[in-house]
Amino acid sequence: MKLTLGFSPCPNDTFIFDALIHHKIDTEGLDFEVHFDDVETLNQKAVNHELDITKLSFHAFAHVADKYALLDSGSALGFGVGPLLICKDESLLDLETLAAKGKDLRIGIPGKLTTANFLLGIAFPEMQHKEIMVFSEIEDALLEDRIDIGLIIHENRFTYASRGLHKILDLGSHWESLTGCAIPLGGIVISRTLSKEIQLKVNRLIRKSVEFAFANPKSGIDFISSHAQAMDQEVMYKHIDLYVNNYSIDLGKEGRKAIDILFEKAEATGLIPAVPASLYVKPDTV
Repeated sequence: MKLTLGFSPCPNDTFIFDALIHHKIDTEGLDFEVHFDDVETLNQKAVNHELDITKLSFHAFAHVADKYALLDSGSALGFGVGPLLICKDESLLDLETLAAKGKDLRIGIPGKLTTANFLLGIAFPEMQHKEIMVFSEIEDALLEDRIDIGLIIHENRFTYASRGLHKILDLGSHWESLTGCAIPLGGIVISRTLSKEIQLKVNRLIRKSVEFAFANPKSGIDFISSHAQAMDQEVMYKHIDLYVNNYSIDLGKEGRKAIDILFEKAEATGLIPAVPASLYVKPDTV
């Protein structure tokens, strides 16, 4: 049986899925047609229900939870992993100045349905002048004065300072101080049209793929590097270390609690519709 599978070319995703798509583990009769896209494109594909299995932002998941269920393995949650709000103009580092100018500032965001944009809405609801762009273009847009503030994710956390840009606020830390929970960034979802047997099998295979990657961290280096946009290996593995952790193996009760709180806050502020009571695909023993 062949299933369509979407994930980003970012190192955390290619690290997770390398063993699965290259049959370094027993895939139990399943094959995968892989679609590589940036996170906002994956979010939109999920809205259109184009793929059987896909990575997406948790913000986007809330809008498609009637079509997809969340797998227990493959997610990106953690502490100290949140999106950063950055600027070129150092005067914006003063939060009072930032608040005074907030309504007029041009903000580059990596997608409307990204969790990063949701967290921005919690921290700075007055900031509405948003320009959607590919996450890797935000630093250049700041340097070229096309935007005033950038909301960065992924490997840009490790590169912005070397380009003369400045951190205003870590929105992940803001979330952690509000909730005490890990920040849910992205997860792997599977179509509800597939049988429970297939859903559980895919969940099991992704877990095995992550476990293989942890046990053999250099096994997929050529594959990961080939999609890493000329990123040097030190940054590449920092990226992996930041976003792939025990939550990627198994959400567990704490991971699911963090996601539930995210959705509760989003529903309360009107950012998302009400989500189904049953969000998760998890082994019966969990």
